[in-house]
Order: sequence, then C-alpha cells, then structure tokens
Amino acid sequence: MAMTLSEFTRTLDPKTLPKILQIQSGIYSQGAVYELFGQECCLVTGDLMKIIDIGITRFTARKSDGRNLSLPLDYPGLFRIEADSQPYLSIREITDSLKISSHRLAQPAFFTAAQLHPPEGCVNEGESFQIKSVILGPDGDGYVDCEVLHREPKLSFRLKLSQEGQFTECDDDQFYTLRELAQWRFPKGRTRMVTAAKSLPTMDTLFPGLLENVCGQMTLTPVYVLQAVMQLRKSIVLIPSNLDVEVMDVTEQYDMDAFIQPLSLLDVFQKPADFFPIVAEVLEKPVMDRHMPEELCLLLHSPQVVIHQAYEAKRVLATETRLEAPRHFLIPVSYNGRLKRRPREFPTAYDLERACSDTETLHVVATRGFESPYDGLASVHTSDEFVVKRNKHGEVRDAIGEATDTLSCQRIKGKNREPVQIPMYQDGGFMEVVHDKRQYSIVEVCHWFPLPFNVKVSVRDLSLKEDVLASLPGLRIEEELTEPYLLVSTLDLSSCWEVAVKRTHMTVRADKAWTGGPPGCGQRSAIEDISEDCYYTMRRYAVTTVTPPPRPPKKPRVPPARPARPQPVRPENSPAAPPRCSPKSPRAAVVSRESSTDRSTSPTVNKRSVPISPVTLPRLALETGRKIPPPVAWST
Repeated sequence: MAMTLSEFTRTLDPKTLPKILQIQSGIYSQGAVYELFGQECCLVTGDLMKIIDIGITRFTARKSDGRNLSLPLDYPGLFRIEADSQPYLSIREITDSLKISSHRLAQPAFFTAAQLHPPEGCVNEGESFQIKSVILGPDGDGYVDCEVLHREPKLSFRLKLSQEGQFTECDDDQFYTLRELAQWRFPKGRTRMVTAAKSLPTMDTLFPGLLENVCGQMTLTPVYVLQAVMQLRKSIVLIPSNLDVEVMDVTEQYDMDAFIQPLSLLDVFQKPADFFPIVAEVLEKPVMDRHMPEELCLLLHSPQVVIHQAYEAKRVLATETRLEAPRHFLIPVSYNGRLKRRPREFPTAYDLERACSDTETLHVVATRGFESPYDGLASVHTSDEFVVKRNKHGEVRDAIGEATDTLSCQRIKGKNREPVQIPMYQDGGFMEVVHDKRQYSIVEVCHWFPLPFNVKVSVRDLSLKEDVLASLPGLRIEEELTEPYLLVSTLDLSSCWEVAVKRTHMTVRADKAWTGGPPGCGQRSAIEDISEDCYYTMRRYAVTTVTPPPRPPKKPRVPPARPARPQPVRPENSPAAPPRCSPKSPRAAVVSRESSTDRSTSPTVNKRSVPISPVTLPRLALETGRKIPPPVAWST
C-alpha cells in the first residue's frame, strides 16, 4: 500500500533496516536537477531505493509564545531534559522508543506506579530503576537488565519485555547538546520538552541571531533525513523526510544484493576477523586536514585501497602549553622524538600531593604567599622552597574537633631542611623546580611519571617529514587512550598507514578479498591534530570512568581564634605610657577570593592515590634491548 514519505518515516523502526522502497509518485525540480546541495530532490516514478539508515538532521523548537525556531545539531548550547509525563505502558514500548546500550547516555531511568516482583527482589511503588542493557531472544522475546536507584545494598534484577505497567521517566539533571539528544535521548514517535540551560557566547559569530532567542522551555520536534542507495548509483544520497512523494515498501519483492553495500569505516571495523584483508572501493573520499601527512592524503584519495586488519591502538592525548587557543594532539606510542621535562604549576597543596610519585621527590617554589589561621600549620611566603615526598599527608584538629588535611613536607633553609605541615586546601600556588636533564621517549614519560606531565620536544622524530610537535613551546601529556584503527595500504603496498575510525569520514564498498601478502613496508602512524570539540568529547567521557577524590575547601569553615596576647600589668598610680608608633612587621599579603570561590565544606580525604590515567589501561611496556633506570631523586 502506498504512503507518503513522511508517514513511512514516522512508522519506520530503525531495527528493521534496510528496506527497499519504490517511488509511486515522483517529485521533479525545475531543470530536472537530480541532486542539489547533497540531498536528493528529484525522484522519478518507479525508481527503487534502499533505505539504509535514518537520522535527525535538525530540530524544530516551539517556544511557549508559539514561535518556531529551526535548530541545527551543531548549535553551541546545552539543554536539560524535562521528564516526559506520559507513561510507557510496557517495557517493550520503552525499548522500541529509546536507544539502550552500555553507553552512559543510553541508560534511561524510570519509576514504577505499582509494585514489581521480579525473582531477584521486590521493587516498591514509586521506586526508580535504571535500564542497563537489552537482551533479545531468538523469537523476539527478551528481557532488560535493571538496577534500583538510591537503595543500599544495590538490587539488580531482570524484567521481561512483555512486562506491563506504568513506567514514567525520571527527572534528569544531566546537560546535553542537541547532537547528544538526537543520538541517545530522543524517544521515537514523541516530542521532547527541554530547557535551554547555557549558550556559549564564543559562538555568537556562527549563530548571531539565534542565541538570543533560545531561552526557557521549548518543545523539540525532530526533522529526519533518510540515507538511501539508488539502484543505478554508487554514492549514498540524503533524502529529506518531508518530500511530497508517495512510496511503497517492496522489500520482499527485490533482492538486497542488487544494490551496492556502502560501508563506513565504523561498519568495516565491526566486521569479524575473517572479513579481512579486503580490497575496498572508495565511494566517498574524506575531507583532508591541512596537518595530515601528504602520503596519507594520497592514500585516502586512491580509487581503491587494501584494508588489512582492524584493531585498537594506544594513543597519548597531549595539549600545547599556552594560554590562548592551545592545540590538541593524539600522539602514537611509536613516536621517536625525545622529550625533556618542563616545570609544572600547582595551584594548591592538594595538587602537590597528587603529583608526587614513588620514583622521586618533588621540589617546588612558592609563587604566592599564604598565612595559615591554624597554630601548628606553617604559613608560606613567596619564594619559599619545599621538598615533597609521596604519601606524606596527615590531619590536625581544631578547637571544635573538626579535622583538616595537611601535607607534610620540608622547607629548604640554606643547607638545612625544616619539617613543616601546610594546609591541604592552601591556594598559594607552587612552581616545580626541574633538576632532571635526561631525555625520555613518550612511552617512558607515561611509564615513570604521574599524568598530567609537562614536556618539550628536544629532539624531533627524524622518521617524520615534518614533526609538528618540535616547534611547540611545550606539551602537557594528559592521558593514554585506546582508539579503533584500520590498517590501510595502496594496492602496490608502497604506502601503509593507520587510519582513525572515529575521525575519518569516508565510505567504501567491499570489492573482493585480498590475495596478496601483508604490506612489505612498515606501517606508519600520523600525529593527529584534533579539534577542540573532539578533545573535550574525549575528556568528558574518559574522565567519567574514574572518580577522583574531591578537592578540599579553599578555607576552613570556622577557623579557630588565636589565643589573646597577654597584656603587662601596670600599677594603678603609674602614669599611662605614651603610645609608641612603630612600623608593622612585614608580612606576606593574604589573597582573598571570597567573591569567586565556593566556601562549602568538602568531605575530608584521608586516603588518596595518584591517578595515572582517567581510563583503565595496561601499562605500556618499555622498549626491550636496553634498561632504563628510574629517575634519580634530587637531594641537596
């Protein structure tokens, strides 16, 4: 039965793709233009097309005053979801409407209007639970793995997809971009009420007339686009869902193999191991970055390439150490440049304690003074020097019994060292004094020192035609990551490179199996100059895997009063001594930050470990064939 393209889009279940449609009544543009601005705009009656994917291209936002706005997915603002008041009547309705996976944004939470009695325990009326994953059975049945929220001990249980009830969405205090809403949090067949939480003023030049209008509550309605493959074309076309055409589902009448099978690099990466190696035809060439090596550009613009294997490779995330517009890099562990240490800055004593390592002591100089309100805790003056060792922290208690964390260190006075304790919350500021003049590889830096760590390239990588890191004033090594890559070469095997799956947007078609041997030349890895959006996306999701200890307060909540200085007893008949005018003793200025710092008390942290990396990764093994002694501890 024929239906409009809009009706087909509303009723389409993405899990049933691909589907083959036949155009029943076509739409033509003036001049019979077949494609315009990357989207299909002319469909002829009788054409066949295979729908391979559906996605949201933008949102129509309806404000409370009745005005409508068109918001692109890359709109630079953050939004908070208003909980949907319309309940879901079964677990299957939830799984059909929302994307549920192991991704942290794809685990929705609901509360139940009636008691649930799974075998693992009872879920009371009004209790909330989070859906962790969906397991489908061979006959379409299945179940979801859930966990009760705000209950100790935690209760994990399973519910069948056929479980009925009234399940209402819980409030969500997370902030989302529009792209994240489109990918993870938009229910199929429903609208979504959101509140604009924050707009980024730095993006005013891109959206000058839009930012001032996006505020308050609004209702988002998605505008979909269909990705399709035409019967006589190799490229993927984008078809707006609002085209005024009628289509008919003829999936059962035609062979899927009559159409080409375009694959993204992510699709190729997810293929089983016996799929490789293959010869692939490049259908859509990627956009080349200006910092990309010339040999890699030529490889990715070849008409055919050989994809040898798919694997995950380690990369080191680093940021240029400058204040304005720093660049971000993903550096392969095979980078052969040599690195020298650069001084690190520590805003508080707490940061000093986290930066200590087992292999060396930390020598710092104070860059800003601080006067401690506690007796027994040392004040710090500008240019004071300290030596800090690992696991040298303790606590003191004030007159009302409250504990304050302290850092035990040694103050350098000439050739002597004085043991002192300074408050962990001290915000004086410290600069590292570097005595280590050795040169390290990037693997050795990640192995020996806690991250983040400051370095500078002292010897460029001679295997690279242009080493972009060598000209930088410094690098902050931030963390180790594991990223998906494909090993791609030319047909003559003269050039072989690792190609990033997530950051290379190209489409290929599997042509035939590769019968030649492995690449004779060694595989090469490029230093990736990533965008700021990509950098913050990596940091946002990687850091959530480890919860760091809370930062202590900047100042004690109730500092104890110092004891009053005793006044000398004066005889009653003696004349009053004239007041003496004397200059005050010089003291370091105390910097107050009352107006910009939150004074709320954080829980004390008695046991701390130095986080090596925000993601859990195995330690990189050092190069074999030579022994690398640990860095020598500095001493006077």
